Amino acid sequence: MQPNLDLTFRALADPTRRDVIRVLQKGPRRASDLADALHASRPAMSRHLRVLRTAGLVDTRGHAAPDPGDSDARERIYSLAPGPFEQLRHWLDEVEQFWGVQLASFKAHVERTRGKKR
Repeated sequence: MQPNLDLTFRALADPTRRDVIRVLQKGPRRASDLADALHASRPAMSRHLRVLRTAGLVDTRGHAAPDPGDSDARERIYSLAPGPFEQLRHWLDEVEQFWGVQLASFKAHVERTRGKKR
């Protein structure tokens, strides 16, 4: 999936989704573990994870449940996906470079004109 910066910003605009990202930085988690860690209902966490998946910020993989008699034979494990974060980092680097040039130019202007009376 090609990362989309607009989807990334939209997904990260919500503080709960940013918290999900923080938890996943420590390692992959099940949706239920994320809900518990963030004191969110499972349906709410499901909605947040759907937004994060759509934006490409998280990946899922299924794992066999440890107990074959478990009614849910597979569960999704969520982890961070690097693509959108790399695109975001690239965009931020470009913005930082732009402002670095602008501020250096402003500094040079101030130093050139310091002490000059108009």
